[in-house]
Amino acid sequence: MPDTVQLSRRTLLKASAVAGGGFALAATFPMAGRATAVSSPADLNAFITIHPDNSVTIIGKNPEIGQGIKTMLPMLIAEELDADWDSVTVEQGLTDAAKYGPQLAGGSFATPMNWIPMRQAGAAARAMLMAAAAQRWGVDAASLATDPGRVVQPGTNRSATFGELASDAAMMAVPDPASLTLKDQNDFRIIGRAIGGVDSPRIVRGEPIFGVDTQLDGMVYAAFERAPVFGATLKSADLDAAKAQPGVIDAFTIAANPQVQLVEGIAVIADNWWLANRARASLAPQWDAGEWESHSSAGYAQAAQEAWKSGSGGEVFAAQGDVDAAFADADRVLEAEYSYPFLAHVAMEPMNCTALMHEDGTMEMWAPSQTPQGGQQAVAGYLGMEPDRVKVHITRMGGGFGRRLNNDYMVQVAAIAKEMPGTPVQLIWSREDDLRSDFYRPAGWHKVRAAVDAQGTLTGWADHFVTFDLGDGAYNPAAMPAEEFPAKYVDNLKFEQTKLATAVPMGALRAPTSNALAFVMQSFLDEVAHATGKDLPQLMLELTDGVAPEPPTQGFMGSQPGFSAPRLQAVTRKVMEMARWGEPVADGHALGFGFYYSHMGYFAEVVEASLDSRNNPVVHKVWVAGDVGSQIINPFGALNQVEGSIIDGLGQAMQLAVEIEGGAAKQSNFHNYPLPRMPMTPQIDVEWVLSDNAPTGLGEPALPPVIPALTNALFALSGKRVRSLPIDRAVFA
Repeated sequence: MPDTVQLSRRTLLKASAVAGGGFALAATFPMAGRATAVSSPADLNAFITIHPDNSVTIIGKNPEIGQGIKTMLPMLIAEELDADWDSVTVEQGLTDAAKYGPQLAGGSFATPMNWIPMRQAGAAARAMLMAAAAQRWGVDAASLATDPGRVVQPGTNRSATFGELASDAAMMAVPDPASLTLKDQNDFRIIGRAIGGVDSPRIVRGEPIFGVDTQLDGMVYAAFERAPVFGATLKSADLDAAKAQPGVIDAFTIAANPQVQLVEGIAVIADNWWLANRARASLAPQWDAGEWESHSSAGYAQAAQEAWKSGSGGEVFAAQGDVDAAFADADRVLEAEYSYPFLAHVAMEPMNCTALMHEDGTMEMWAPSQTPQGGQQAVAGYLGMEPDRVKVHITRMGGGFGRRLNNDYMVQVAAIAKEMPGTPVQLIWSREDDLRSDFYRPAGWHKVRAAVDAQGTLTGWADHFVTFDLGDGAYNPAAMPAEEFPAKYVDNLKFEQTKLATAVPMGALRAPTSNALAFVMQSFLDEVAHATGKDLPQLMLELTDGVAPEPPTQGFMGSQPGFSAPRLQAVTRKVMEMARWGEPVADGHALGFGFYYSHMGYFAEVVEASLDSRNNPVVHKVWVAGDVGSQIINPFGALNQVEGSIIDGLGQAMQLAVEIEGGAAKQSNFHNYPLPRMPMTPQIDVEWVLSDNAPTGLGEPALPPVIPALTNALFALSGKRVRSLPIDRAVFA
């Protein structure tokens, strides 16, 4: 088993802080056989409750944003418990780091962080049930086994349901996780089954499970007016005019607090949200935009050109070999400029949150957040209280895509509710608020050069990247990794960057950085391949031929495998086979290839595309070969994630961009930020390349390669290169 997050007996109780494996034993009904026995459940650990009727409740600890994690993580527990899945009910856990460990939806981390710990939680409970049966029957626990929902003694008629044993089991010693033998994957009954989402029936029935569905007695509604220009400050507003509007209860200003991403603004409170939102028009706010009003996407693009023309280069953040000599000795030098725009998240459910400041000074919240523990910390810090005085209910989210990693809306409603103790307040952003108050995928500009020798070998690579100065922090969404491919696979390489000042907020969007860099690197590698008489798959295979996997690296999840050239080669060959690469295609159609490694997943993809009568790209089919380890935990959820990633990526490539004008986002709603619709969805064929590696996440790694696969297909079709996104049909005129 590859190294991954593990639990041990010494770290079991505290390990919940890193992997969600804490056991809080609590037998809540008397032992079976007592005359006074009552029908109460037994909690075998923080995740599992077994009821007398043999039904099982499993806690889904992580937030659910549509990625299927509320189904997948309980599957891991249920597998090792040997539960009957048809008897399992999944409940969403509260925000509780001490009990569940990290609770987040982002970075495709859920699978690699929980693959072993969640199984250990189930296996420990199973061992306790078997120990209880052994004690009851006076036999060795090693002589026992389990069938779904039952402990059995093979070769005899002895058996007992989990429900019959649960109260006894809760009194058993907690086993050392290191002593547990987890199932061989050949024995899996639940892992590997295509299982629908546990919430899907409730969604189909229209039940209120999303954050915006929260309803509390006496609840009021809030709208929040903020400056359209990023970085602007409030000069004045007509609060009295807003208060005079029908249904309005109050209106007051909220001071900025950059430490918790709280921007300055005005809260309007009303009996319903429509009235609160309408009353904003009466505020007539005046803002001081300062220098930021002069900022624009066009201005940033011009600054990039000036940086390239200056000849002074930029800050070198990756270098190997002698790049200058490689270009001086090159038989041929290729050069191109690539760019991509800001992107918004626009989840179907706009940002919202409900908060209640209790009379005792504690805060209770109902939050559709991807990082509820981070939101809890931010709200507690803002209010000057300990985090355990902020109770956060995790609601299901109508999409996130990285936007709900930021908890600004949680702090906004906390700031409002603080002024109204005892009254629940629900803050809802309008669609315009949501699009114009985002943490955007950063725009970027690349001047890329390649040196090729007389034998057609790639000998040098250079990229002058123009990006943004977002200050110091643990995560910079505008950064480019020093190891970005083809780093380490070209003898001579230099990455340098110039950073631009900005007030535009930026953050992670599904497959952050990868969703942009794949387009640049795989497109330009396709240019190199074409110039040397090859195709991109051939070039990728040549660059990585015979290269051993890199050694494991250490991160916050422990040891994880390094980048593997053999895994790249395997998915590349697989997708070429799937798409019959090199064989003729329909007239007016062409194929394009793209590969990318991100979030520990290896994906190679081929797009079949054409142009319609108006030169608009049409995608007919996408073939996808992916390697995310040795096991696809839930094939149904896995397929959904890949298909969603492909559609997302095609939308980004063909029609999505946020333009900054006058320091503000120009786009405001779906009429000028058109998300992909059903008619543009192609046929998507997905196959898995299983490898001897622990399973990794699937929310993000399938997205990046589809973008260059499309643009490379359009070059093969038209002979015209797409070097700027979104694709402009004028390129093909």
